[in-house]
Amino acid sequence: MRKPFIAANWKMNKTISETQEFIYNFIPELKDTSDVDIVLAPPFTSLRISAEKLKDTNVTLAAQNVFYEEKGAYTGEVSPLMLIDVGCKYAIIGHSERRQYFNETDEIVNKKIKAAKKAGLGIIFCIGESLKEREAGKTFDVLQREIEKGLNGIDSDNIIIAYEPIWAIGTGKTATPEQAQEAHAYIRERLNILYGNKADDFCIIYGGSVTPENVDYLMACKDVDGALVGGASLKVDSFMRIVKFRKES
Repeated sequence: MRKPFIAANWKMNKTISETQEFIYNFIPELKDTSDVDIVLAPPFTSLRISAEKLKDTNVTLAAQNVFYEEKGAYTGEVSPLMLIDVGCKYAIIGHSERRQYFNETDEIVNKKIKAAKKAGLGIIFCIGESLKEREAGKTFDVLQREIEKGLNGIDSDNIIIAYEPIWAIGTGKTATPEQAQEAHAYIRERLNILYGNKADDFCIIYGGSVTPENVDYLMACKDVDGALVGGASLKVDSFMRIVKFRKES
């Protein structure tokens, strides 16, 4: 039985003081929550204070990005070892916004995953199709390419797969439970091919306008193991409701 995995991706939101306030109000709400893995991914500037405030809690820290070199003349970049040093356990890699705005290719994503895993970081690996690709019937083609190229030469340990249809990120549109299940089932099928029937060990989470209103239906899907939450994770009440989802029958 895969344990649900709920992660908050704050993107470029919250100052250090706002981060402290969120954690101060969030942690007490979790005292009776032990059946869900909870991850917080604040901006780089808030990683240190988050690590301090999350110590000895049931919330794990993640970074929103990572570079593929250990050190060197790479102005503005942050290495896997630096993230571990600050207290991170995971790094989000391959998010569509990194691919779209910063021209990250499948090859770059693969290099980042290899570097992060070598350093001991867990991976939240994002894949997903655009609206144009979905309408053209290419969803499975995109997912297959991103899985095979992104995970080329990489073992299966400590990798969370995040299916994030690009057309649903920040748009208010969400994949229907049927669309989410279809995509997740296909991803699990490809992972079985890639890793020799180990796909049931993978946690495959959904991202794309996840809200308190739709999380129950999404989590009822057989192959949806959690959520990568954007805007709805910025407020304690809404993120807490997502963490405490109730599966719809």
